Amino acid sequence: MGYACPVCVVKQPDGEHLAHHLAFTAMLHGDEHETWLDEHAPGWENCGPEELAETVVEDAPEADVPDVDHAHSHGESIPAHDRRTPAGRGGGFDDEAASVLQEAQALTRAMMDDEEEKKEEEDDGDAGGNGDSDTHE
Repeated sequence: MGYACPVCVVKQPDGEHLAHHLAFTAMLHGDEHETWLDEHAPGWENCGPEELAETVVEDAPEADVPDVDHAHSHGESIPAHDRRTPAGRGGGFDDEAASVLQEAQALTRAMMDDEEEKKEEEDDGDAGGNGDSDTHE
């Protein structure tokens, strides 16, 4: 039993896949996915996939998903059973990827905020006539 995206009804095999779908769609496109996450999972930008999955499945409808071999590696080029990790050092790819993703989200939001502030400043300057009112008194 899987879940259907509460926004676009795309079926996902489990909660973690649903969390990835919602978060990536929200980051790439904004739209209703971001709105839904903001309303149902405040602070989603700072959650890892497992934590976000626990939240989103509460409000996602269950869906019949065909039982498929789920052996893909979520972006890792080396299958887990072939990966060699020195003793005492965890693979860390998942944590590293999550960290990179969180940093990218923060940078994107900061960039969007800067663009919004710049636009507001331009709009405020346009409202004053020719924009030279501060230099000529």
